[in-house]
Amino acid sequence: MRIWIKSLLPETVLRYLSQIRQIWFTTYAKESYSQEGEDMLLDRFLEYREPGFYVDVGAHHPMRFSNTFRLYRKGWRGINIDANPGSMEMFQRVRPRDINIEAAVSSTHQELTYYIFNEPALNTFKKDLALERVGGIYSIIKEVNIMTEPLRKLLDQHLPANTSIDLLTIDVEGLDYDVLLSNDWSRYSPEFILAECLELSALDHAKSDPVVNLLFEHHYTMVAKTMHTVLFRLTLPDPTGTSNEARMR
Repeated sequence: MRIWIKSLLPETVLRYLSQIRQIWFTTYAKESYSQEGEDMLLDRFLEYREPGFYVDVGAHHPMRFSNTFRLYRKGWRGINIDANPGSMEMFQRVRPRDINIEAAVSSTHQELTYYIFNEPALNTFKKDLALERVGGIYSIIKEVNIMTEPLRKLLDQHLPANTSIDLLTIDVEGLDYDVLLSNDWSRYSPEFILAECLELSALDHAKSDPVVNLLFEHHYTMVAKTMHTVLFRLTLPDPTGTSNEARMR
């Protein structure tokens, strides 16, 4: 439709519209690629940083619903991990600086059933969540059994030597807690973590979410939240011995 409309407009009009877009949209607007604007949150916290390194678990697509593509465009690089068969072909084309891995992550090495939807953003290993999402325009088109690996093992294999992780972002449709549980926190403690907290309806209900409690134990604090995603930041242990949970009260 856009191409058809452009073909009807005179060249002078197209140039004028291009100038307007350059002046107003490029100057005063920012492009977000995340589903809930998570990359806009990261922009504020990482605004003055030199390009760093991210790990994107459940990366889905190199641009669409991506928490890391905006960082990639700013010179960052990292590791993208997704279980969807064939998903890394596009990552290799669009994000060649990254390390792109087709793999599934869970708390242990095990075989799980992966439910693939006609909308890939809904793909999940959680059967109950998959069944909840069936209906209307969404349907399961395939079920495949996939061997999963702990996050620590994938990082051991693929993280470049002498590289620290600045950002870990996780969006695996219901298995975020399992992914975090599979990390080796003594070796891999990113400064920032983005994770879905589906049981966290409001900030004053933080204790109800297992992801929040797990990250509190590893010295993380909540610093921002979208509808379903929470941004955590690593903090040094309080010398008074006060826990993150206590400081949230």
